Amino acid sequence: MNDTDGWAQQSSFRLNQKQIWINFVVQERSFVATKENLIMRVFVTGATGFIGTAIVQELLGAGHQVLGLARSDASAQKLIEAGAEVHRGDLEDLDSLRSGAAQADGVIHAGFIHDFTRFAAVCEVDKVAIKTIGEVLAGADRPLIVTSGTALVSPGKLATEHMKPPVNPGWPRASEQTGDSVGAASVRLSPSVHGDEDQHGFVPILVNIAKEKGFSAYIGEGLNRWNAVHRLDAAHLFRLALENATPGARYHASAEEAITVRSIAEAIGKQLNLPVRSVTPEAAAAHFGWFAQMAAIDCPASSAWTQETLNWHPTHSTLLADIENGIYTK
Repeated sequence: MNDTDGWAQQSSFRLNQKQIWINFVVQERSFVATKENLIMRVFVTGATGFIGTAIVQELLGAGHQVLGLARSDASAQKLIEAGAEVHRGDLEDLDSLRSGAAQADGVIHAGFIHDFTRFAAVCEVDKVAIKTIGEVLAGADRPLIVTSGTALVSPGKLATEHMKPPVNPGWPRASEQTGDSVGAASVRLSPSVHGDEDQHGFVPILVNIAKEKGFSAYIGEGLNRWNAVHRLDAAHLFRLALENATPGARYHASAEEAITVRSIAEAIGKQLNLPVRSVTPEAAAAHFGWFAQMAAIDCPASSAWTQETLNWHPTHSTLLADIENGIYTK
């Protein structure tokens, strides 16, 4: 072999080594980029609530990191035990919301102050909180998911994701409308988000009224309909919405399109061993109090578009099954 042949072989060997190294670096960088896209650091408000707790577990189970907003030491401890990071603050502490959002790749706003004695005021708190978080995320590819509801989207008709609720002066909460102004997507929850540890939802309210009045009631014929979702299915939807969010999109957390309020009242009466009766519309306010409007509302809702778009398929127990299994009457 002459010198020219030896030089050519050495050059070829060095080029092969260089190409192998380039391929390794490209593959390594590709792996890192893919990993970063899959794993997000998510700031969650309402992180220790009934639904928020399930959202935190859903996110952690999928490999995401969670930064949970905590107002109290008890809430902070709950987040630590779940495996999440703690961010101290509350919905009225705007600096805490700004700093939490600034540290995150995305935000799920599941918090709300459930004080119906000052409902208009807490709705304003919610509005300001959404705007504050949205301003931090503006201009970046970091999704914001806000929480809304299906109940008032299209009363009396089957609600779909592409419908926008009419302006209702008697209902000052405007979470998704505020979310629209900052490029958020919305998850609309069912009137009944049910499951273990549900203590403040609509079904517990009906159960407590039945215990107080001595019978389980519905209004008129009781054929008005609610839609419902198990909280674990709702939590799964929040994660899918976060990972695939389109600004302005509405996603329906509605596993069951329509359940008559009469069937709910009958299931409650059976579990409490109480009679089930109809009350007239005129007597509804006296019987149900402030809850009369929700007891009367007819709000079926479809989630067909949500299921198709996000590949979300509810798998957990139905509302009536949860009532019949005694989780509300233990």
